[in-house]
Amino acid sequence: MRLALDKAHSALLEGEIPVGCVIVDPASPDVPLIATHNEVEKQGNLTAHAEILALSRVDRRRLKGSTMYVTLEPCPMCAGALALSGVKRVVYGASDPQYGCCGSVYRLTEDPAFPNFCRADGGLLSKECEQLLKEAFDGLRGRSPGQ
Repeated sequence: MRLALDKAHSALLEGEIPVGCVIVDPASPDVPLIATHNEVEKQGNLTAHAEILALSRVDRRRLKGSTMYVTLEPCPMCAGALALSGVKRVVYGASDPQYGCCGSVYRLTEDPAFPNFCRADGGLLSKECEQLLKEAFDGLRGRSPGQ
């Protein structure tokens, strides 16, 4: 999760919502398969969430049994992708009471309707993840319209 937080800090510096994501293989959990952060603004693409970028940049065969660490609870889009990915577990920092689909609003990744059960656990380094998001949103609120 520390590497995911580092990626989230990078996102903030690049003008993105600070969400970082890391996927690790269970055989070598100290070596990430991928580490990404949000690129919505950079790409001008609403689907360029950290989780989607991570899933799309790793060979699907390497995802089976892996763990994803992400600084913010996945939204419905990201949780849906996880439910189909082969990732075995998602661990997130900050909960998202508005859109979170790994426990806050819904548990999409654990829905038996999908072929892959992906256990979701939240709260890892939650204070640090929440603080980074707060800084980002406080900064956005402080801007004048059009900036």
